[in-house]
Amino acid sequence: MLYHTTNLHGGDVYDGEIQLDFSANTNPYGTPQGVLDAITAALPRVRQYPDPYCRELVKTISEFESAPKDWILCGSGAAELIYSYCEALRPGRAMELAPTFSEYSLALERVGCQVERYSLKKENYFSLTEDFLPALERSRPDVLFLCNPNNPTGQVIGLPLLEKILDVCEEQGTCLFVDECFLDLSDDGVSLKSHLGEHPNLFILKAFTKSYGMAGVRLGYCLCAQGQLLEEMSHTVQPWNVSTLAQSAGVAALHERAFLQRTRALIPVERQWLQSQLEALGFWVCPSKANYLLFQGSQDLWEQLRKQGIAIRSCGNYHGLGTGWYRIAVRLHGENECLIRAMKEVCTWQKIS
Repeated sequence: MLYHTTNLHGGDVYDGEIQLDFSANTNPYGTPQGVLDAITAALPRVRQYPDPYCRELVKTISEFESAPKDWILCGSGAAELIYSYCEALRPGRAMELAPTFSEYSLALERVGCQVERYSLKKENYFSLTEDFLPALERSRPDVLFLCNPNNPTGQVIGLPLLEKILDVCEEQGTCLFVDECFLDLSDDGVSLKSHLGEHPNLFILKAFTKSYGMAGVRLGYCLCAQGQLLEEMSHTVQPWNVSTLAQSAGVAALHERAFLQRTRALIPVERQWLQSQLEALGFWVCPSKANYLLFQGSQDLWEQLRKQGIAIRSCGNYHGLGTGWYRIAVRLHGENECLIRAMKEVCTWQKIS
């Protein structure tokens, strides 16, 4: 747990009366009933230690991803895998985008790694272009961290550019870490997993948190053809790090294909509606291909909405952003309407005052 440390992420709805949480980008439909049923069915087994090898879960992931079982390592959430990757690899110099998910640099700094940031530009909607390739060649980092789609911008990196980045990394000996945790809920995103066999330095991160509404379960996994790295990562955590309930939930989740399809049909419609409403209020909105939106608004918006029982993600701690930047999840239409109504009230109050 955190101890005398500021929480840098969304999802903290336990301090105050929060009725609607737009600060965490989980599935708008919540958790599939099949996953809840699997957790309930596993309750009698909680008196036993979990399977330290996650045998059934690894087998199910292998079938789902069409990847060999020895390319898979499970963890207690994607965050644990980020930290164990950095601890096992211990790079001297790393490169990441700005803005992007904060845990990469926090995990890197914990092992004494120097972090270089490539700044994405607002005027280009924070998208990554081929202009990045010369910067990567000049920097020659030990490891490059990419988030696809990027958090918090929602921008997807196209496969042609990803393949060029992968080739540059291969040529100069740079390890490539690609976070695909939001990919299943994105438009047009393509996984790099088909390249794992020929690129042992490629590492792909996945999680159940967003796609299946399982943030409280803590379950993630990675795909990598470099067995030695996965073995070293496994040595950085305790042997029972994935609970019995999490393993059962994960197996059930990967059979919820119809649930994912229904979610993917909903997100673009609701995201476009939210974007149009935010822009009508005068906010600058970053076009997104994911289940969340980044926008720029008034400096006190976070506080004003929290007074109304609504949590949004303040992005002031992201490198490359600052005060007045926010991220909201795409939720069900009725919930999205509640958010926009509350924002209109805040904007009206600000004009009057």
